[in-house]
Amino acid sequence: MDKATVINDIAAALRNEPTIAALFLSGSYGAGIEDAYSDIDFLAVSRDGPTDEFAALLRESIGKTGEIVLWRDRQIKPTLINAITADWLRIDVDIINPDQMARRSADGLKVVFDHDRILETLPTAPSRASPDPARMKWQFEEFIRIFGLLPLAIGRGEYLNGITGIFHLRNLLTELLIEETAAPNRGGALHLNRLITEEQKQVLAGLPLPSPTREAIISANLAYAKAYLPRARRVATTIGVEWPERFEAATWAHLRHMLGIEFSDT
Repeated sequence: MDKATVINDIAAALRNEPTIAALFLSGSYGAGIEDAYSDIDFLAVSRDGPTDEFAALLRESIGKTGEIVLWRDRQIKPTLINAITADWLRIDVDIINPDQMARRSADGLKVVFDHDRILETLPTAPSRASPDPARMKWQFEEFIRIFGLLPLAIGRGEYLNGITGIFHLRNLLTELLIEETAAPNRGGALHLNRLITEEQKQVLAGLPLPSPTREAIISANLAYAKAYLPRARRVATTIGVEWPERFEAATWAHLRHMLGIEFSDT
C-alpha cells in the first residue's frame, strides 16, 4: 500500500470520530520535503487528549493498512504512539488536546482534516535567525568536557568506552556543522546529506574511525578536537557567545599532565 493511500485510509477511519478535532501531517510530509524513505508523522488534536480510547481507535485504523509488528503506546513521551507495519512503514502519531495545540505555531503542518479550523488561528513561527546562544554555549562546553575525559579512558584501559566517547564528539561536531549552515526543515536524524555542505561532508569523512587501542583513541580524540574547536570558536564569535577559554586551557593542561599531549591546531 502506498503512503498516500495509508494517509487517506487513516484519515477516513478517524475523520468522523467526535472526539477528534483535527489531524495534521507533520515531519517531512508536513514540511513538503518527504521522500520514498520518509516515515509518516501525524499530529492529532483530541478533545480529550491522548486517551486509551484514542489509542485503540488509532491502532484499529493503522491495523487496516497493514499488520502492526511494533506498537509503542505512549511509553517514552506520554503523547506519542509509534507503529511499524509488516512492510516496515513507520507511523508516528503525537496526540495533544486543543489547549496544547493553541500554544503551537502553524509551521510544518499540513491539514488532513481540521473540523474546527484550528490551523487558521495559529501564528507563524519567526524565522530562525541564528543558533540559540545558550544551547551553543552548552555544546561548546560539552565537547571540551568529553574531550577532557580522555585520560580517564586511557588510564583505566577502557578503550571500548573510549570509542563511545569519540562518537559523542562526532555527534557534537555534526550538530555544529548543521548550525553553520542554518539549514531549515531539519527533519529526522537520517537527513544529514541535505543539511551540510560538501566541504563539511569531507570534514566528517576524513576523520578516523577508531579501534579500541590506546594509540587509536588518543589520535581520534585529537583529530576531532582539531576539527571542532576552531569552527566552534568562529560560531561563538558570530553569535556573540563568550568562548570558555579558561575551561579549554585547563583541559589542555590536564591532557598534557596526564598523557603528555600538547595543544596543536596544525
